[in-house]
Amino acid sequence: MSKSTVVVVTGVSSGIGRAAAEKFTKRGCHVFGTVRGITTAKPLPGVELIEMDVRDDASVQRAIQSIVLQAGRIDVLVNNAGMNMIGAVEETTTSEAASLFDTNVFGLLRTTQAALPHMRAQRHGRIVNVSSVLGFLPAPYMGLYSASKHAVEGLSETLDHEVRQFGIRVTLVEPSYTRTNLEASSPHAKSRIADYDRERDLVSRALADSVNGAPEPSEVAHTIVEAALGAWRMRRTPAGQASLLSKLRRFMPAGPVDASLRKAIGLG
Repeated sequence: MSKSTVVVVTGVSSGIGRAAAEKFTKRGCHVFGTVRGITTAKPLPGVELIEMDVRDDASVQRAIQSIVLQAGRIDVLVNNAGMNMIGAVEETTTSEAASLFDTNVFGLLRTTQAALPHMRAQRHGRIVNVSSVLGFLPAPYMGLYSASKHAVEGLSETLDHEVRQFGIRVTLVEPSYTRTNLEASSPHAKSRIADYDRERDLVSRALADSVNGAPEPSEVAHTIVEAALGAWRMRRTPAGQASLLSKLRRFMPAGPVDASLRKAIGLG
C-alpha cells in the first residue's frame, strides 16, 4: 500500500490532464490516470492508466474501486475530463446539450460520488474541479459549454460547504484558452441557422486564433497541482489571461467587460 499521496486524474489521454498527471508524478505522488479506452491509450511513464468512461455509472464505480483496492485510498481527485461545443443557443439541440452536461457536469458528479465515501472514511481529501473562465465570464456561441461550467462552479462551492466537516476540501481551477486537442477540435452544433452564420464564423475564427496563440497545458497543470497539494483556496486561475479576466470580472463594471469581450472575439 503506497505511502505517497494517491492522486486520480480523469482524462489523461492528452492535454491538460496528461500534463497534470506528469507533474504529480514529479512531485512524488502515486498517480492513476483515467482513459476511455485502455487498449488505445498512449502509456504515460509513472502513471497507472485505468479505463473509465465518466458518462457510465458502472464504469466509474469499477475504476474507483480498482484504484482503492490497489492503493488503499484516494487523497486527491482531479475532475479534468470534459468536452466543448460551439453554436448559438438556439441552434443547440437538447440532446447535444444533454451530451455536453453528461460529460462536464454529471461525469464530474459520478466520479466525485464514487470517491467521496473513501475520503469520508479516511477523514481527508482534496477534490479539484477543472472549470473555465467561461464559468464566470460567458461567451457568445459557447452558451451550453458556459452553462455546464457555471454548473460546475455552483456544485463545487456547495460541495465544499458540505464536506469540509470530514476534512475534505473542494477547489476550482479556471483556465483560459489552452493549446489542447479539446479546444482546437471543438465540435459545432449540428443544426445551423443562417441568421447566425456571420457572427458564429467570426467567433469560431477568433477561438481558433486564441487557441493557436495560447500557452501549452503546462501552466494549467501547475495550477492544478498547487490546488491539489497546496493551501486551500476556492478558486485558482493560471497566470496570464485567466487571472486578468478574473480580476476584470470582479472589479470592473459589467458594461466595459461586456464591450471588451465582444471586441476581443470580433463582434465589436
